[in-house]
Amino acid sequence: MARMPLAERRRQLTEAAIKAMARDGVAKTTTRSIAAEADVSLSVFHYCFDSKQALIESVITTITDHYVTLVKEALRPRATLEETVRAGFQAYWDHVRAHPDEHMLTYELTQYALRQPGFEHLARRQYELYADAYTELIEQLRRDMDVRLRVPVPVLARYLAAMTDGLTLNYLVLGDATTWTDILDTVTAHIAGLVQDDP
Repeated sequence: MARMPLAERRRQLTEAAIKAMARDGVAKTTTRSIAAEADVSLSVFHYCFDSKQALIESVITTITDHYVTLVKEALRPRATLEETVRAGFQAYWDHVRAHPDEHMLTYELTQYALRQPGFEHLARRQYELYADAYTELIEQLRRDMDVRLRVPVPVLARYLAAMTDGLTLNYLVLGDATTWTDILDTVTAHIAGLVQDDP
């Protein structure tokens, strides 16, 4: 087995854990199954992660990074604020449709962390990550589009996290992709109204 820097090996194991957990569920995924998915020995796994908490935190952070990176790239300035905001939501929505198992896993991770004594802080960390990600995206939008907000950044960030969370769960439960175009149009118009002053 080729030697690999620790950070890279952790990334490899985290991606393997995401695949295994999405396939088998959080509770049924073992360190052995993750090591097998990554094609490494169990000792390599334990060298990289000293606890299940550390692994789950890495999984939560990595899944969030997967789609935040796409949204950041999509938020490049367009002709109007609405077009820019819509592009960001569209990038997120495309990721949900392409990787529903990953998004379903985020809800399972939340429930798992809330039910496991000593893991509750991971559920809180997960939702703090969402708010942090939206804060960063809002700041990027403010900087690139020179817009002012009608609500404070922390309030808007938490609102967007809650709204996206609810819409994602709604899609995962109902599987109705056809209504999403109208929903995205409505959300885009609403958010553009919160971040754009009247002329």
